[in-house]
This record gives sequence, C-alpha cells and structure tokens, in this order.
Amino acid sequence: MLTILGFAMIATFLVLIMTKKMSPIAALVLIPALFCVAVGQGAQLGDYVIDGVGNLAPTAAMLMFAIVYFGVMIDVGLFDPIVRAILRFCKADPMRIVVGTAVLAAIVSLDGDGSTTFMITVSAMYPLYKRLKMSLVVMTGVAATANGVMNTLPWGGPTARAATALKLDASEIFVPMIPALAVGLLAVFLLAYVLGLRERKRLGVLTLDEALVREPERETVTVGGSGGGSGAAVGGTAGGSASGGTVGGTGRGVRLRKNPASPGFPGSLASPGSGATDAEQAEGAGDDEEFKGLDPNRPTLRPKLYWFNAGLTVALLTAMIMELLPIPVLFLLGAALALTVNFPHMPDQRARIAAHADNVLNVSGMVFAAAVFTGVLTGTGMVEHMADWVVGAVPDAMGPHMAIVTGLLSLPLTYFMSNDGFYFGVVPVLAEAGAAHGVSPLEIARASLAGQALHMSSPLVPAVYVLVGMAKVEFGDHTRFTVKWAVLTSLVVLGAGILFGTI
Repeated sequence: MLTILGFAMIATFLVLIMTKKMSPIAALVLIPALFCVAVGQGAQLGDYVIDGVGNLAPTAAMLMFAIVYFGVMIDVGLFDPIVRAILRFCKADPMRIVVGTAVLAAIVSLDGDGSTTFMITVSAMYPLYKRLKMSLVVMTGVAATANGVMNTLPWGGPTARAATALKLDASEIFVPMIPALAVGLLAVFLLAYVLGLRERKRLGVLTLDEALVREPERETVTVGGSGGGSGAAVGGTAGGSASGGTVGGTGRGVRLRKNPASPGFPGSLASPGSGATDAEQAEGAGDDEEFKGLDPNRPTLRPKLYWFNAGLTVALLTAMIMELLPIPVLFLLGAALALTVNFPHMPDQRARIAAHADNVLNVSGMVFAAAVFTGVLTGTGMVEHMADWVVGAVPDAMGPHMAIVTGLLSLPLTYFMSNDGFYFGVVPVLAEAGAAHGVSPLEIARASLAGQALHMSSPLVPAVYVLVGMAKVEFGDHTRFTVKWAVLTSLVVLGAGILFGTI
C-alpha cells in the first residue's frame, strides 16, 4: 500500500505543477501532508516535517548566502568580462547563444555545485535571451542538462556517494566513465545546436556589431515603411540607423537582418505569429523587460576591487572543493566579506541585500517546502517500499545484465528520489543482486551515474529552484520542456558506457 501511495503522491504532485493547478510551494507542502494523513500517520506529520527541515536547513542556508555572494559579485562587475566574451562569440545569433549557454554551464559546473552554476549562467545569459525574445525554457533546459552531466565529477556528489555506499575508490568509478560522459556532454552541445537552430528559424538571423554594453532608458517600436526599404527599428534614447533595422542602445546596438524563412519578423523580435508553440512560445514572447546586462556605468561597479573579488571567489571555490569548511559556512563568510569590502557603508549593504531578497526568499521558501515532501516520503517509509518494489520487479533473467538495469533504473529513481536515498538505499541492493550473477560493483556504480542529466531537473533538487527562479520560468514549463531531452542525454551516456565497455 505504501508503494502505491508513494507513486500516487509523486504523480499527483507532478500533474498539479505541470498543469499549473497549484504553485510548486503549495504542492510541495499540501500534497505530502494529505498523503501522510491518508496512510494513517497524520499524528507524525510534525516530526516528519521537522526532520525534513533539519536535513535541508544547511542547503537552504548555503543557497541563501550563495545567492547574496554571487549577486554581489555580479553587481560589482566580476562576471562582466565573461558576458562580453560570450556576446562576442554569440554575435546575437540564437543558435550561438544556446550553444554558448551549454558551454558556459559546463565550464562553471567544474566547481561541483549546481546552485553556483545556475546563478552564474542565468546572470550572464538571461539579459540576452530577454533582449532577443528567445525562449527562456531553452536556457534553463540546456543549462540543467549540461550541469547534470558535469555533476558526475568526483567532487560533485553522486560519484562520491556511489563510492561510499559500495566501499570503492571514486577514481576507479569516474576515470573509466570519462569517455562516456564526454559523449554525453557532446550530446548536450548537439542538443543546444539543434534547439538554437529552432530559435534562429523562429526569430530570424541576427548579427551583432558590438557587445551590448549600454542599457536603453526606454524602448519604442517602429515598424518600417512599405516595400523593401526600412525594415524595423527598436530604438533607445539615441537609437541607431533604421537601415535594415536596428536595436539601439545609447549609440550602440544590434543590427538585425531578416531571415526570409522567418515570418512575422518586422516590428518584433518574437512575433506571436512566428510559428513557436507550447512553453517556448509563451516564454519567448514574455514581457519586454529592460536590458540590464552590462551597463558600464552602473553605480555598483567596483573596478579597483576586481582582482580582490576574483581572488576571493577562487579561494572560496577552492575551499569548497577541498572541503576545508562546510559549504554553508564558506558562503556565509564569503558573503559577509564581499559586502563589507565592496560596500563599506551600511545603507549600501542594505540596498544590495534588498536587491537580492526576492531570489533569496523564493529559493529558500522552495527548499523548506521541499523538506515537507522529502520528510513525508522518508518518514512514512514510502521511499523504502518503492525502492524494494522496483528492485523486486527485476526478473531473475536480467541478473547478468544488472549493470544495464541499474543504469535504466537510475533515470526514474534519481528523479523521484534524492541522491542520498538512491545511492545509499537502492544501489547497494542492486550491487548485491548483480554480485550474485558475477556483475562487478564497479559496473553497478558507473551505471548508477547515467541518470544524473535527468536528476538535475528533479523537483527534489534545491538547485533547480535557483535556476527557474532566477530565469523567471514556471517550474512546470521547465519540466515539460526539459525532461524528454534529459532522458535522451542520460540514455546516450548509458549507451556510450556500454559501447566503451565500462558498463
């Protein structure tokens, strides 16, 4: 009964948020509370929630201070050179922008923390996506999938958990999997290329004369005259030439070139009639927010402190990788130091904290709501019964192929369970079943990493709420768009592992 109710609870949650019948926070709290009562354990609900909150409180604290820290680093201009480099590569071409998103997410993922990866990636790319009216779910989907593949680094979490659970050396698990993971990352880049071509077809072909470095004070839209003449002009205060169409900032801008295959281009970077559908059209045609990406005159810039901030960030990430202190403590100290040095006056510090309070509240609120969900799943025994049922459902004839079975099971199980629950609760059972048929625990451990591309979009991963929150994307839209591509990427990693003989 607990098995059925566990799957029913997860299915109910996913259906409600994907159909937008409930907000993620409300669904994360109310659905498990109702199911806890349904299994006859309503009296223990408080204990389960407190246990869940206690387990996730360090994560919530880490996210709160990490958002403040990286928010301050963005304010003072630490990542401006990265954004300019990406802009030079992207050249306002939607295909290049999506590929650039995947590359940036993969590079930043080297620090092993999904939250920082998403904060840096979204901060760098969000203004460009909004300015060019690109689909924001494409950005979140590509970033999450790229980070999922890179999350298998030994310091990223899953590999260390698998090694600990099966008493193996992490390097013996990870190193032979590098070729398969490299193929998975190439698959993400190929996916980004294909999605970028779709965006290019929807929006038209655009060229960038210079990096967008100025923020327009006001935007107006002028649809060009008749015939083959003026095209479209979107001008700022000192808008550029209207020849061929211009998106103007204060004297600098993007020259647009219409793609004959792109209908509805004049007068809008994403016309409702452009042929886009579902969540991509909804997100791509969102409200026209101001472009605030790289204003070189913003008052929060601290160019004289650039190398201090860069050194502090490198030291922080190094300490995190070396595990010198708990990650929440590191970000707490880092945020306090960054605020004190960059903004020594109290009113300025309060202004910076207030500027990032919205993201902090959204993300920390989501994490504590998720604590109810995970607390009930674990406390009622649903997770344990679900795992036992899945393992028991594997036919004896599949015993010699238990590594492949583990890889396939890692997709749904790491999506519906935490990594701790999967690696410490399920993987040892699968390894035992495999050992009875001569399958090495190393193969089981390697195969268990295949589902990480999908895991990073799980509603039980706090970092995903940083991603969708900062990108202003509905979690349901992100899930609908991303899951199919993440599953495909995970299967590519598994297939490559089989072909290379590591699984």
